[in-house]
Amino acid sequence: MWGLSFKPNTDDVREAPALVMIEELLSRGASVCAYDPEATEAVQRILGERIEYARRHYDACDGADALLIVTEWNKFREPDFDFMHDLLKEPVIFDGRNVYELATMREHGFTYYSIGRPKVAPGEDESPQLQMAATSPVTTAR
Repeated sequence: MWGLSFKPNTDDVREAPALVMIEELLSRGASVCAYDPEATEAVQRILGERIEYARRHYDACDGADALLIVTEWNKFREPDFDFMHDLLKEPVIFDGRNVYELATMREHGFTYYSIGRPKVAPGEDESPQLQMAATSPVTTAR
């Protein structure tokens, strides 16, 4: 998991979505390895050793079944996608902040789930509706 604080550039974890996700994952028997540039100590005070804390963001990917992006820290915006792909057991990303472009995820061979956008999966072409939407002018319904 990348990101523990409720927003970037803080160590504040009050009402942080990451805590809810971690509790749910743990209740279902998952193990969690998380990284946050500022909030790790705050989460350690809450969760203790119930999860693993990565020293670097890439360490959280090493051997993981998937990556969850929960806080949109700037350092997560331009990672080495090929390195991430190699570190993950399966190249799957759940992006709760829509950090990456769908075309980038497709290009690097990730299965990618984001909010309010279509799933990207290796071998699946962009649908004709998406291609058309990308080239059509935006209209607003009133």
